[in-house]
Amino acid sequence: MDGQVLTQTEIDRRIFDLYDEYCHGGMDRRTFLSRAAAVTVGGLAMAQALMPRYAQAQTISFTDDRIKAKYVTYASPGGTSGTMRGYLVQPKGNGPFPVVLVVHENRGLNPYIEDVARRAATEGFLALAPDGLFPVGGYPGNDDDGRTLQAKLDQAKLRTDMVNSARFLKAHAMSTGKLGVTGFCWGGGTTNFLAATLGADMNAGVPFYGAAAETASVPNIKAPLLVQYAETDERINAMWPAYEAALKSAGASYEMFIYPGTQHGFHNNSTPRYNEAQAKIAWDRTIAFFRKNLA
Repeated sequence: MDGQVLTQTEIDRRIFDLYDEYCHGGMDRRTFLSRAAAVTVGGLAMAQALMPRYAQAQTISFTDDRIKAKYVTYASPGGTSGTMRGYLVQPKGNGPFPVVLVVHENRGLNPYIEDVARRAATEGFLALAPDGLFPVGGYPGNDDDGRTLQAKLDQAKLRTDMVNSARFLKAHAMSTGKLGVTGFCWGGGTTNFLAATLGADMNAGVPFYGAAAETASVPNIKAPLLVQYAETDERINAMWPAYEAALKSAGASYEMFIYPGTQHGFHNNSTPRYNEAQAKIAWDRTIAFFRKNLA
C-alpha cells in the first residue's frame, strides 16, 4: 500500500461486512484477512486499510491547555474486581461542571475513546471514560487483544462496572449532579442499558449505533435520548422498531437520526468507516443535546 490509506468509497461493500463481523467477534484477525483476500482483487489491502490508525485520530492533544486529564481509580462493588479505573478529563476552571460518561466499544478504553472524552471536556463537561478491561490489566494496546479480553469477561459484572462508573462521576466533587451518557457500538448499547438501569439518576443519553435496551426495562427510562444510527448497519437498525414502540409506550422522550451514507462505526475517525461530515453533524447534535438537558 506504500503508506497510502484507501478511502471508504474504494473499499468493497463485502469487505465492510466482513470487518463488521470481525469487529463483533465473529472471526479472528487472520480469518478476516484471508477471507477478505478471497473476496476480490485487492481485498487484503482493503481489509488492512480498515485497521485502526490511532495516531492520526487524535483531535485534542492530552496536553491541550483547555483541559486537565488524569487516570482515576474508584470502588466498583459487584463488578469484575471491585475496583475500576477511568480517564477523567476536566475543563478549565473550578466547576462544578455537568458530567458526561463516555463508554467504549467492545475492546476497552482505546485512544479514540480517550480523545472523545477530551472533546467533551473542551465543550465544558467533566468527562469520564471508564476502562472495562482495567480489572484484567487494562486496554492492552491493540484492539484485537482488547476485543478478546472483553468477550471473556462476565458481561453482567462488566455492566455493573459501568453503572458504578456513572454513579462515581455523578457524585464527583466537581459535578453539578447532572449526568449525561454517550457510547459507541457496545458503548451505545450500554448507554441504553444505563438509561434503563439508572432511571431518574441519568439526565440525557446519546447512544451511537448501540443495541436497544431490553423491552421490559424500557419503562424505567426517564432520561431523554438522542439515538444515532448508521444507514448501513442491518443488525443494530433491526432492533429500532421494537425499541421505538417500547419508548412510545413508556412515554419516553427521544429523537432518532439515521446518518446517510454511513457504516456502523462512522464516528470513529481512526478507520475508513469514518464519515467526517456525518460524524460532525452527529457530534454537534450530541453536544447541543447535552447542553440543553444537563443545564
